[in-house]
Amino acid sequence: MRAASTPATTEVYSPSVVPEHTVVHELPGRLRCRTLRIRTDEAYARRLTTLAETDEGVTKARVIRSAASVVIEWAPSLPPRDARARLVELLRDAEMASDLATKPAHPLQEGRRPRLVLVGLAGAVALVGRLFGFVIPAPIGALVMLSASIPIARRAYRSLTVDHRLNLDVLDITAIALTTMRGSLLAPASIIGLVEVGEAIRERTARASRRELLDLLDSISETAWVVRGGERHQVPIHQVRRGDVLVVYPGDRIPVDGRVLEGRALIDEHELTGESMPVLHEEGQLVYASTLMREGHLHIAVEQVGGETQAGRIVQLMREAPVHDTRIENHAGKIADRIVLPSFLLAGVILVLTRNPTRAASILIADFATGIRVSVPTTVLAAITSAAHAGVLIRSGRALEQLAAVDTIVFDKTGTVTEGRPAILDVTAVTPEVSVREVLQIAASAEQRLTHPVAEAIMRYAAERGIAPGRRSQWHYDIGLGVRARIGDADVLIGSDRLMEGDGVEVSSITPADGARRSQIYVAVDGRLRGVMSYADLVRTEAKQVIAELRDRHGMDIHLLTGDKSETARAVGHHLRIPPANVHGELFPEEKAVVVQELHRRGRRVAFVGDGINDLPALAYSDVSVSFGGATAVARETADVVLVENNLAALPAAVSVARDALRLVRQNIGIVVGVNLLTGAAATFRGLGPTVAAVIHNGTTVVSAVNGLRPLLGNESHRRSRNHRAKEANLE
Repeated sequence: MRAASTPATTEVYSPSVVPEHTVVHELPGRLRCRTLRIRTDEAYARRLTTLAETDEGVTKARVIRSAASVVIEWAPSLPPRDARARLVELLRDAEMASDLATKPAHPLQEGRRPRLVLVGLAGAVALVGRLFGFVIPAPIGALVMLSASIPIARRAYRSLTVDHRLNLDVLDITAIALTTMRGSLLAPASIIGLVEVGEAIRERTARASRRELLDLLDSISETAWVVRGGERHQVPIHQVRRGDVLVVYPGDRIPVDGRVLEGRALIDEHELTGESMPVLHEEGQLVYASTLMREGHLHIAVEQVGGETQAGRIVQLMREAPVHDTRIENHAGKIADRIVLPSFLLAGVILVLTRNPTRAASILIADFATGIRVSVPTTVLAAITSAAHAGVLIRSGRALEQLAAVDTIVFDKTGTVTEGRPAILDVTAVTPEVSVREVLQIAASAEQRLTHPVAEAIMRYAAERGIAPGRRSQWHYDIGLGVRARIGDADVLIGSDRLMEGDGVEVSSITPADGARRSQIYVAVDGRLRGVMSYADLVRTEAKQVIAELRDRHGMDIHLLTGDKSETARAVGHHLRIPPANVHGELFPEEKAVVVQELHRRGRRVAFVGDGINDLPALAYSDVSVSFGGATAVARETADVVLVENNLAALPAAVSVARDALRLVRQNIGIVVGVNLLTGAAATFRGLGPTVAAVIHNGTTVVSAVNGLRPLLGNESHRRSRNHRAKEANLE
């Protein structure tokens, strides 16, 4: 049952610092706030998103620019008054932060560098004093250590009073307090220093706990041309209503779902439907928001707007997608948390039996917490850095962990395993009077300076063979059909079978060598067919080898999805040696997500590789979403993993880096646990001073952290591999 919302209330704060805002909906653990600053200032919205998602008290955060609102979910145990105060802090910090790189994610992080410097100096002075008989006055030492440990104390207090549990921070602050009270500065200084370093590294690896969602409709112009009273008026897009008639021109993105009333146009739908070629739309046909008009112009009767459009429904699917937050660092931290209570119990027993707080403090120091909190994030950061050198951006530790566990990879076809643009495969002369070279020159002469993808493919093909276009005196382009041109004394037709048949040129006897994989364009001169050119959306040169490596070396199950025709999908799947049962064609965006969900139901861990708007639901529902640096902005920003160089060859390397990192994490946890178990046993039965325990414990932490840097040793080979791929691309 849905809980009733509280009445809308307005919080009053200084408008010079906190933007004017209204809490419009409030439930236990959840707030929805509206402020116009989110809609009008994209940079502010980004800052607010990042600050909210990295705030320790926030479990989920979503900024919705189109609605000028932010939805934040908190731990249910957080009192509503504290939640509102935290929200105001976030709004204020986003207002004041001019650069996310210099703005801490949470107030507790402020002053980390001064604290580390202070602790380092105190520890150094204490060490020098021990060597030369100099002693820092106890009040001064205690003040320094307690001041530097305030963030740890706050986290410990919150864990005890809000979460009602013991965690690593409680253990750390207890050990710091006991050793400081006994006059030791080296032990608490080392604990504070390593905790702060571990937290700093962890923050570097934590992008956002919730995947970033861009509003698809932001890519559409904010205004539209509407026909009213027989005249065209430019109005804001949010004023467009059902029943309005819009006029759309070449180069514009269609802002609504609607039906064509007048005109004809070529529309690029590949980002929405996966269709690799522009589609001709005429009177009576449906067109969709976010698709791009390449040529022509249309009058469109509006049927759906905003969130009701196909693109809007894709956004909704993404918002409803499950969110995974199982970062390796969090998992390791939970393992460490489990030993907190046993450590306290053992320290308590030692204190009761020996009446010696120093030995009890040694037990608390010899825990697994700090070693795990430093070594695991270090390994993750090193692995992410190593992947970056291989041309792969891995957004977070969570993405690295999920990528290591993937056993199924689903590829979109268009623009992912294919180039996403047509290419000429071959040119054939059908009469002896004209050579192949002459056929190509005639076509290039007629198609020059046209922006149609096939025309661009013809020009590229001719240029690669050193054929320059000749002069054309007259020409006319029929949208969706082809070109009529006057070249010299000849009338030339370049285009589809429909164009040829309309002018009485017989082409029915010409069939492609592989009709499932290629289309044809015909060349006629003075009413006679002279040549045929075959074209197709080519499979990426690296795709076959990459898929073979993923399948044979990494044991992946490979699937292929597309909105393109099923026969085209099967032909590409056959070329890539993907089983026919794993090839799915003619899918709508939501149907791609259904395929991913079905694989989940079979117990598979799924990575989806795509680059267009039509791939977004599948990207959102996958365990790991993969896209390209040159993909659509929303696909690129939604993806957990980005192949920066638009080359699939980096994907197997990313999988290897992720799996090696997980093995290294487990190895480091073994090192930390093993050594600290021995240290704890020695402290229990033989007695160890806090300083000795701290040296052993911190030495183990340093060893495991250095071991975690091993992924960086592969950077040179990654650089050589990237250079080799770049050279191959240049040769092509």
